[in-house]
Amino acid sequence: MVTQVTSFSRNGVGDWYLQRMSSIIIAIYTVLLVGIIVMTPEWSFERWAGLFDSTLMKIATLLVILATCVHAWIGMWTIGTDYLRARTMGPIGDTLRSIYQLVCVLAILSYLIWGIQILWGN
Repeated sequence: MVTQVTSFSRNGVGDWYLQRMSSIIIAIYTVLLVGIIVMTPEWSFERWAGLFDSTLMKIATLLVILATCVHAWIGMWTIGTDYLRARTMGPIGDTLRSIYQLVCVLAILSYLIWGIQILWGN
């Protein structure tokens, strides 16, 4: 079992469960959103904006944004720890992994902040 400081849940099994749960949340949201789109005969900007003005839809979308961030971090962390390491890349491997993880964290945080701003902004 892998235990790393940068792991999301501190072990591989927990990360596996978190990634599967985030996948389920994203899949349910996608099916519901596609269902709403298909069941609504005519779409306009006003109708689309009205859909995302409801508090329930904002909460569901925020949950999906968070689930996507968790899912992305676990996937990117796994790639970094599997392929960027000193054992396979020499002494520069750990440095590359640290830079890679920093870039991933910054990207995911910026996407999270941007998504919240779009969703709850004026």
